[in-house]
Amino acid sequence: MSNPSEELLDVVDTQDRVIRVAPRGEVYRDRLTHRCVMILVRDAEGRIFTHRRSPEKLFAPGAYDVFVGGVVGTGESYAEAAVREAEEELGVSGISTEPLFRFLFEETDYSWFCDVHQARWTGPVQPQAAEIDWHGWLTEAEIADRLADDRWPFVPDGREAYRRYLLLP
Repeated sequence: MSNPSEELLDVVDTQDRVIRVAPRGEVYRDRLTHRCVMILVRDAEGRIFTHRRSPEKLFAPGAYDVFVGGVVGTGESYAEAAVREAEEELGVSGISTEPLFRFLFEETDYSWFCDVHQARWTGPVQPQAAEIDWHGWLTEAEIADRLADDRWPFVPDGREAYRRYLLLP
């Protein structure tokens, strides 16, 4: 789709039940609760794919993230969206994801369900230039260092999802 603000999304209630469909532009403008997927991708050495979002992104342009992902399209399952988003953003095919947990992220201007997945990818990546300005594979210690001193501005939902990820058993 050439205009992301026209993409159709499922608007959901606080129980994650679809209540209607609306274009992304309206969902963001009116702060309607919707769905997104977030995929933490590790390489063969266990490092985490980390990237800086392009300045054209509708949400958190230029911010860093340890998750690839995006909104779930209308009628799409979380699992389908996770694979689609991971493949699109990494520029790969044949990735599989494992769901971990889901939570409702709420901020003054935004509200969405985050369905968090993980994946392992050991091949080369060709990140989507329209989505990602910079990328690298960082260790958990390197990520913790950048989060601790706010050296890099991180996407707020990604920061919260990563905090929850680190609490998993």
